Amino acid sequence: MESAAARQPAAEGVLDLRQPPRRAVPLVVASPHSGADYPEEFLSSARLDPLTLRRSEDSFVDEIFAAAPELGAPLIAARFPRAYLDANREAWELDPTMFADVLPPFVNHRSPRVRMGLGTIARVVASGEEIYARKLRFAEARWRVDTLYHPYHHALRRLVDETETAFGGYLLIDCHSMPSATATASLARRASSRRRASFWRSEISRWRSMRPMPAASRPAITATRGAAAMRCRSRSTAHFTWTNAATGENPGSIGCSAR
Repeated sequence: MESAAARQPAAEGVLDLRQPPRRAVPLVVASPHSGADYPEEFLSSARLDPLTLRRSEDSFVDEIFAAAPELGAPLIAARFPRAYLDANREAWELDPTMFADVLPPFVNHRSPRVRMGLGTIARVVASGEEIYARKLRFAEARWRVDTLYHPYHHALRRLVDETETAFGGYLLIDCHSMPSATATASLARRASSRRRASFWRSEISRWRSMRPMPAASRPAITATRGAAAMRCRSRSTAHFTWTNAATGENPGSIGCSAR
C-alpha cells in the first residue's frame, strides 16, 4: 500500500525509491528494467514504434514487488526504459557500429552482450529489431550514463550500504520477467495485492528467522569485498553463508545460500 511506504521520486525522472517505515529484513529489492518513461528525442530517433520498443521492458515488475516496503525492505525501480539505457550492464558496454565517432579506449566493446546488440545502449530490442534510424554520437551515450546510469547505481549503492550497516550483510534481489511464447504483458498485472503480499510474507518470514552472528564470531572482512564472507545463523534451518557476487561495475550483490 502506498500509504504504508514512503515513495520518493529520487533523482528526478531517473528512479522511484520506496522506503519501508522500518528496515525489518536485510533485503534490497531492485527493478532495473520496468521503466517506461520514453524521452521524445529517443522516440524520434528510433525506427521502431513505441509498442515495439516496449518489448525490451520487464513491464509491471515493480508493481509485482510493490509489497516489499510494507514488509520492511526498500524497493528501487528505474523510470527510464531498458531500450534507452540498460542499468544492468557495465557503464560502458557499447557497440562501435552504432556510433558515428570513434569510441574511447575504455569502452568495453567485446562483451557477449554487446555482440548480441544488448549493451548499455542497446542496438536491438529484445525481439531482435534494430532500434535506431541513425548513428549515435558518443556524447549522447555519455549523457545517458552520467544522468541515468550513475544516479541509479549511486542510489542502489546507498541502499545496500545502509542495509549492510544495519544487519551485517544484505541480499540484493534484482527483479525481472522472462519472455514466454504464451504469456502476455497483462499477465504480470493479474497477481492481486493479496497474492503479492502473501508471496513476500513467506519470503520475508524466512529472512526474519535469521540474525547476524555476534561481530566477534564473524570472519574478518578483507579489503577486497569480493572475498568477503559473513556467516549468519538461522533459528530455524541450520546455517547460511553470505558470499559476495559482485562483478565489474555492478554494485555488490550478496547471495545467501544454505550449506
